[in-house]
Amino acid sequence: MQALPPFLAAESLACRRGERLLFRRLSFRLEAGSACHVTGANGAGKTTLLRALAGLTTPFAGEVRREGALALLDERSGLEPDLPLGRALDFWFGLDGATDGDAVMRRLRLDALAEVPVRFLSTGQRKRAALARVLGQAAPVWLLDEPLAGLDIASQGLVSALVREHCAAGGIALIASHQPLDVPGMTSFAIEDFAPAETEDAEA
Repeated sequence: MQALPPFLAAESLACRRGERLLFRRLSFRLEAGSACHVTGANGAGKTTLLRALAGLTTPFAGEVRREGALALLDERSGLEPDLPLGRALDFWFGLDGATDGDAVMRRLRLDALAEVPVRFLSTGQRKRAALARVLGQAAPVWLLDEPLAGLDIASQGLVSALVREHCAAGGIALIASHQPLDVPGMTSFAIEDFAPAETEDAEA
């Protein structure tokens, strides 16, 4: 049976942090091959949005719909800090059924760090390791939360290239980032555009 093409959609989505309404009436639909850049100030709700789209939090209102497996990159990589990086990634590659974990590590320039315990990796190296987990999942839908944070210029360019390749192959990428990415045709929206009015927030 042929797999259905992936899509990711939000319809009139609203999310809270505690008693504060962060955004409301947020709607979009991404089809296969689409990338979208979500911008916004710290605390505006970008991470909350991605976690709601991933099913990790329950929206205050609205609906999320998706076709296709999902990979989420956020501040929690899930890598065992005391293990060498190669073994830590091999654990997840095995669970995810990754067919060529070595190629993934080479692509992310992690092969030289295979014997280094995860706890000793730099911020940028940890981010690339988290991206390796995303690639290993071979999921058609990517949710990337600040994927460029802590990366040097070369690694930032690599992330843009990975997103371009993923979408060219029919994948979907929704990226929350303060920094721009080099992905032609990528759409964007600012989370503040869906912020409630002060009176509406107070009533919530």
